[in-house]
Amino acid sequence: MGFEKNVVAKPRFDAFAVIDWSGQAVARPKGLAVAQAGLGTAAPKVISPDQLWSRPAILDWLKGHAHAGTNILIGMDLSPAFPFLDQGAYFPGWQRSSPNARELWALVDHLCADDPHLSANSFLTHPEARRHFRQHKDLGDLFGAGAGRFRACETHQRASGVSPTSCFNLVGAAQVGKSSLTGMRVLHQLQERIPVWPFDPVPDNGPVIVEIYTSIAARAAGIRKGLSKMRDAAALDSALLALECSPHAPLLQYNDHVTDAILTTAWLRLNAQWPELWHPEALTPKIAATEGWTFGVT
Repeated sequence: MGFEKNVVAKPRFDAFAVIDWSGQAVARPKGLAVAQAGLGTAAPKVISPDQLWSRPAILDWLKGHAHAGTNILIGMDLSPAFPFLDQGAYFPGWQRSSPNARELWALVDHLCADDPHLSANSFLTHPEARRHFRQHKDLGDLFGAGAGRFRACETHQRASGVSPTSCFNLVGAAQVGKSSLTGMRVLHQLQERIPVWPFDPVPDNGPVIVEIYTSIAARAAGIRKGLSKMRDAAALDSALLALECSPHAPLLQYNDHVTDAILTTAWLRLNAQWPELWHPEALTPKIAATEGWTFGVT
């Protein structure tokens, strides 16, 4: 498998970015934010378009880095696949259930081809797919009991003290399923222009995408579980200092999406050099092909 070749040294990347994602089915979701940094200790900067970001605009931004061959490591705050290993399928009992992540992305994009803004409502209303999700006033008969199904890396996250939400749970503020589905559409439409770890081998140069979880960066910066996020300059600078980063340039506004993107970019730059993060002991070839892995989970 390609993930066995992922030996990454610090000079491999000279730029780092994090995209705080959103699955909101509107043209310009308020939850989309992008931050970027170079080498060194300068604080990451927010990349702001003329208007709020849209998912198609971020797709174009990613394609631009692919075309330029930028040596940039890009973290996307979404789950690039659904649980597979626990039941041997993403959607047990559905004949169209895909055997691997890339075919899953293609299926989602195909079924949602008419959804605007790279949204994914058509997947969630599909008569077979909806059976696996817990949605508002619609509990699928195959959702199961409790909190829902989890990927292998999410099980490891829960053991380490962070609390991911099942991608099949679409109820509550912490739900991530819609973000994951819209993200899968973007990953499919990149048409393999940018490798996505660990589904793809990491090449010697050019951009690479990894899945990140902003709570991992927050814990590394000393923000304890259950505390409010960074919503002012002082809180953000305190967290950045814990990640060996200089104070940031003042922002026009402070919200969870922007500050998460800035802090997680700083964390990504600080940790991209560590081989053990690219080679988690629990990451098997089957997981690498079907469920993927969150960068930073060991």
